[in-house]
Amino acid sequence: MTDHTEKENATSLPHSVWPAQALRQLETDGADILGITLYELMLRAGNAAFDLIRQRWPHARCWLILCGQGNNGGDGYVIARLAQAAGYAVTLVACDSNRPLPEEAQRARDGWLEAGGEIHAADAIWPETVDVIVDALLGTGINRAPAAPYDRLIEKANQHAAPVFAVDIPSGLVAANGSAPGVVMEAAVTLALVALKPGLVTGKARDYVGQLHYDALGLEDWLNGQQAPLARYDAHALTRWLKPRRPTSHKGDQGRLLVVGGDRGTAGAIRMTAEAALRTGAGLVRVLTHKDNIVPILSARPEIMVDELTDDALSQQLEWADVIIIGPGLGQQAWGKNALRRVENSQKPMLWDADALNLLAFNPDKRQNRIITPHPGEAARLLNLKTTEIESDRLLAAQRLVKRYGGVVVLKGAGTIIASESGEMAFADVGNAGMASGGMGDVLSGIIGALCGQHLTLYDAACAGCVVHGAAADAVAARVGTRGMLATDLFSELYQFVNPEMLNNKA
Repeated sequence: MTDHTEKENATSLPHSVWPAQALRQLETDGADILGITLYELMLRAGNAAFDLIRQRWPHARCWLILCGQGNNGGDGYVIARLAQAAGYAVTLVACDSNRPLPEEAQRARDGWLEAGGEIHAADAIWPETVDVIVDALLGTGINRAPAAPYDRLIEKANQHAAPVFAVDIPSGLVAANGSAPGVVMEAAVTLALVALKPGLVTGKARDYVGQLHYDALGLEDWLNGQQAPLARYDAHALTRWLKPRRPTSHKGDQGRLLVVGGDRGTAGAIRMTAEAALRTGAGLVRVLTHKDNIVPILSARPEIMVDELTDDALSQQLEWADVIIIGPGLGQQAWGKNALRRVENSQKPMLWDADALNLLAFNPDKRQNRIITPHPGEAARLLNLKTTEIESDRLLAAQRLVKRYGGVVVLKGAGTIIASESGEMAFADVGNAGMASGGMGDVLSGIIGALCGQHLTLYDAACAGCVVHGAAADAVAARVGTRGMLATDLFSELYQFVNPEMLNNKA
């Protein structure tokens, strides 16, 4: 399980995410509602950070605080004043500029100086003993690589043995999208203030954020009344979608799922999709595949119904199915292309993955009854871009995909993004590096497809499915670590997440 979703902290993180550009107005409106000034909000931020640093590193006596030229730096000045008053040894290094400080940051700087604090230049020699480094350099406003002297300070902090505490966001990480255009501070702990930003939960965030904490600075009640444009979902959200089944439920109530794919030699992909669907609660799962795959699939999992993929069989089973998955192991030869042509005319809910997406890139079409689940490489082909362009702004890529292809898009990766054409967007804040192995996408397809068959909308099925998938992988990682994790290892953990009442019983 990744640091920022550890159990003791996950419940304190909100399920709302706000665009970085909305934060200043959000803070202003919230302060007005409370009848306080923005400077008083800054004092609250400094206090929250100060308390968390002392809690996290109770034996740290020597603090090095790095301050920039914005309000993030202002938070740093408040932290420095509080730490010095509490008897800690504080060294404050600040980056000077010809630009004046924002009003709140200037007041915080003046307060530090009036308390007898010193300000050292960016090129000052650091003390021999440093127990903790406070990163208050750049905050949420940056959208490019850090320039001098910020880049040198970030590099120096990253090379230092002392842990780094980041105020609001690690310096150099772009709050709007989680990209890292240059050097980024490698934080052990990050305290998000007022609201979570996209850059804390997607893109390169997990490489730099460390353990993520959150403080609304007293704005909780007001924020709860606001409609955030983005959502963050983890395992705690599963009960909103997955209710206990009625005692009289039967298999016909839980969806008839058709899985199409598995050309010669790819029985594994189609079998993992089908089994994942069964283990997620699909009532009936039928596979249409290459005839060579029938015996291996039946031998491995007899609960799956398997037939040879022919035109007649496909026509018959398209009528039978409630939900269709196509793509795992499909290939891009005539066999797979013919199947996709037949399937694409169906008006039933469907999910396209893997080779279905590669074929879609050659013949784009837009439709509302489809979920597509590209990884960044597939997304690049679908948008005729480079993979690096997808990863440089994952939010924008998801928005472009759903605009071009319609329906629902699942852009896989660290901090998977789910987007609908109606404008909904969410982050699946689960998963870990162990999922960087073959077959994980096949399992995800089966999970989402099964949830579609259990009467969830396409968007809700995609959100819930991504959370179930990542949470199961986190449970595996908690037992055995991330290296060597197999896609089929998730099967042993799916039960508890597709039956989230079990999680509540454990708690």
